[in-house]
Amino acid sequence: MTLIKSISGIRGTIGGAQGDNLTPIDIVKFTTAYVRFISEKNGGKKLTIVVGRDARISGEMVGDIIEGTLLGCGANVINVGLCTTPGTEMAVITHKADGGIIITASHNPKQWNALKLLNEKGEFLNDAEGKRVLALAEDEAFDFPEVDAIGKVILREDFNERHIKQVLALDMVNVEAVRKRGFKVVVDAVNSIGGVVIPALLRELGCEVIELNCTPNGEFAHNPEPLPEHLTEISEVIRREKADLGVVVDPDVDRLALVNEDGTMFGEEYTLVAVADYILSRGVGNTVSNLSSSRALRDVTEARGGEYAASAVGEVNVVTKMKETGAVIGGEGNGGVIYPALHYGRDALVGVALFLSYLVEKGCKMTELKASYPAYFASKNKIQLTPAIDVDKVLVEIKTRYAGENVNDIDGVKIDFAENWVHLRKSNTEPIIRVYTEAKSTAEADALAQKFIAEISAICGLN
Repeated sequence: MTLIKSISGIRGTIGGAQGDNLTPIDIVKFTTAYVRFISEKNGGKKLTIVVGRDARISGEMVGDIIEGTLLGCGANVINVGLCTTPGTEMAVITHKADGGIIITASHNPKQWNALKLLNEKGEFLNDAEGKRVLALAEDEAFDFPEVDAIGKVILREDFNERHIKQVLALDMVNVEAVRKRGFKVVVDAVNSIGGVVIPALLRELGCEVIELNCTPNGEFAHNPEPLPEHLTEISEVIRREKADLGVVVDPDVDRLALVNEDGTMFGEEYTLVAVADYILSRGVGNTVSNLSSSRALRDVTEARGGEYAASAVGEVNVVTKMKETGAVIGGEGNGGVIYPALHYGRDALVGVALFLSYLVEKGCKMTELKASYPAYFASKNKIQLTPAIDVDKVLVEIKTRYAGENVNDIDGVKIDFAENWVHLRKSNTEPIIRVYTEAKSTAEADALAQKFIAEISAICGLN
């Protein structure tokens, strides 16, 4: 089993030995370290921390431990209960809290859970801040406040409705036009909190909703990562029901995948591309995505007169680059849309509302919209890490072999060839090497991926 401490938070499997998994003792340890860090930033003042969770089976247990630990550390708590990741981020902003903890392992299977740590802006801690939390966690000489100084739960609320209203209030969300169109939408929310918020948002937008795996009980009906191979059921339902589109979200609702009216994939990569195209159609602006995202965003941005920039993988890195470049829209090719007019966080609700506004404006079918964009095909593969694999050695060797190409090493190694690219990096969230490629056809992307998988295996002596 595994405990991963990284820029993406504290993530691990439930049960097992302390220090090797996400156990109750580890939850207390890292929650306490987080409070100490936030207290350092705020000069020791009384803190208010927002806590929210997805519908994972372990979520209630982990949440109760975190809430109790926060109180024991002297912090007040606003508990938003079952809430999306973007909703919890918005709750921090709305309540002017000092930080927040989101209890979710995002796309990981049900045995995983995690603590995602937020600052006072409702944004993830940066690398230096995350490292400070980890350092504080290693200092176990915790000094807790006495009874009169412990914290209180100052509010328990369902924030989901407020989040929906904040999305619908955006200028670029054309509520009336979408309502008039009356889309028929199938939703697959993999039995997590998205099964509550996405249908509610769509019904506010006048859509007819067909719910699929929308009971928030944490019993994931399929692998929760919204990849095409996991979405055969929704494709069948869309065709059978003659729906206009399908909406798929991961357990914490920060990733959005869309399915066409014929059951084919619109493509996670093209969620951001289409939403960005809509935003840029109203005025020139810059965009950002990470190194593992499609070239299509660059193409669309430049066609609209803006400038595109790439960041290292990780939401906090995308956000940092967006602020540096003044980007009006950004995100990640995993279906993560970041629209700073609302907040700097991946938000599937914003993605849905903006996408439907554009689709109704274009007056076309999903397949027709997809066909209007540059055709790129991604292949996303992974190599399970073993003691025989030295990731640093692999990346150095690959970089040396391809020194004559356009190589970017700000996050692993990305090699941009004339007609395609490959990005190799160690995952922040799983014990794997990610091998992402993109090309002008699926066969070419797959072949490029297999070429590099074979090279890595040869470097490691695994052939």
